[in-house]
Amino acid sequence: PGGAPGGGQGGRPTGTQGGAPGGIQGGTQGGTQGGSTTGLPTGGATGTSNRTMPTGGGGGGLLDATTPSSALLKALKTDSDDYTWAAATVGANNAAGYQLSSGLAVMPIGGFNGSDPSPTLTQFKAWVSAGRIHWFIASGSGGGASPGGNTASQITKWVEAHFTATSVGGVTMYDLSGSK
Repeated sequence: PGGAPGGGQGGRPTGTQGGAPGGIQGGTQGGTQGGSTTGLPTGGATGTSNRTMPTGGGGGGLLDATTPSSALLKALKTDSDDYTWAAATVGANNAAGYQLSSGLAVMPIGGFNGSDPSPTLTQFKAWVSAGRIHWFIASGSGGGASPGGNTASQITKWVEAHFTATSVGGVTMYDLSGSK
C-alpha cells in the first residue's frame, strides 16, 4: 500500500513513516498503513501514492482547517503572482486550509497554534512594506490573539490599527497591499 505524496512509502499506523493530509491513511481512505494517526504528513521526501483523494470541499478536514468560500478564494487568487504570500493568518491550521484550497502560499503566523514568536512584528512590517503579503486573514478567536498573546497578537493588533477590515465570504480580511 502506498504512502502519501511526499510522505514516503509504507509505514505503520503509529505515524513513523508514510502519512497523508486530512487523516487519510495508507493506500485508501481509512487504510491501516502508511500514515499518521493524526493525519499529518510524516516520513521521507519521496514516495508514490496509489490512493485517491476525496473530492469536493477544498482544504477543510486537516485538523479542522478552514474551508474558504469561493469569494475568499477569488480574493486570494487576484494578483497573487505579485506577492510572495497571498495571505497571512495566525496558526498553521488556519493557513493550511487556505493554502490547500487555493494552491497559494499562505504564511502561518506563530507556527502551529500561533504561539511561536515567528515572524517578529518587525519582520512582518518589513514584508508588508515591501509588498510581499497581500491579505491578512483574521482568525475567529477574538482578533487573532494566540493563547500565549505575544507576537501573533502584536501583529494582529498592528494590522487592525493600520488597515481597513473588509468581510469576504464571511471572513474578516485586511488588504495589506496599500502600505507601500
